[in-house]
Amino acid sequence: MQSLTLLRHLTLTNATHDDREPHLSAASGLVRVGDHLYMVADDENHIGVFSAHDHTVPGELLRVLPGDLPDGKKKRKAAKADFEALLALPAFADFPYGALLALGSGSRENRMTAALISLDEGGGVRRDIGLPRTIDFSPLYQALQREFTDVNIEGAFLDGEYLSLLQRGNKGSGRNARIRVALAPLIANLAHGAVSVSPDFVDIVDFTLGDIGGVPLGFTDAAALPNGGFVFTAVAEDTENSYADGACAGSAIGFVGADHRLRNVMALAGSPKVEGITAQVNGAALTLHLVTDPDDASVAAQLFTTALSSW
Repeated sequence: MQSLTLLRHLTLTNATHDDREPHLSAASGLVRVGDHLYMVADDENHIGVFSAHDHTVPGELLRVLPGDLPDGKKKRKAAKADFEALLALPAFADFPYGALLALGSGSRENRMTAALISLDEGGGVRRDIGLPRTIDFSPLYQALQREFTDVNIEGAFLDGEYLSLLQRGNKGSGRNARIRVALAPLIANLAHGAVSVSPDFVDIVDFTLGDIGGVPLGFTDAAALPNGGFVFTAVAEDTENSYADGACAGSAIGFVGADHRLRNVMALAGSPKVEGITAQVNGAALTLHLVTDPDDASVAAQLFTTALSSW
């Protein structure tokens, strides 16, 4: 079992509603760019921005979609864009210093939106150009609906010349998979502000991740590794579908090699519901940062770290 070290609770300088606490409560994707940690929350129209070095300073919410979500749990769940995945794109077109791409889960029609967030030369979000660009990703998700009975994209990362997407399984549909899409044509579409056609999937590889206490593990996020593989997070959530929340039986991290084979899965101590990951490699050492989603708006999500001497 892999131990975790708590770095901070994800407190904020501002909240999105007078009745909501000033913290991020549903961290679902994590990316580091320079000195910044960026997080999507699946119940916000914003991203969270935190220091990668000073874990005592509250983070900040930056709006990525217009409008406000209702405050009631059921109404908010029905209306939210359900941002579950976040990745950093290299420089292209009108984004000379790259961009963040936040992706909805695709589990409902209103969850097929993406936000393209321009970065500056220091890796910060550009604040002089108005709201981020909203992209309709429904052609991609509709193509995925032909492959999966219950689409639920929970993670995304760049894998060389590909965009890799992670489909999360559950008790009702236990299929976990990594889907690869050619990156160059997708970026060309993003440069024009739309994903106008269904992408051709390079490949779809299924994975059996095991279970915790009889509850199957499902992908929640991943980060690319320099050996051509990736490290991922997975959660054993007791739910039959991609919409309903369930009790968390535990979380795990695991590794997939460049040959697309599952290498190892390790349960995480303490059973937090881990939904986002970044990875920093220094020789044979690997440092991971992970964020949680407690499924409770009154509870702050947490940032953890753990290190592996070999992987």
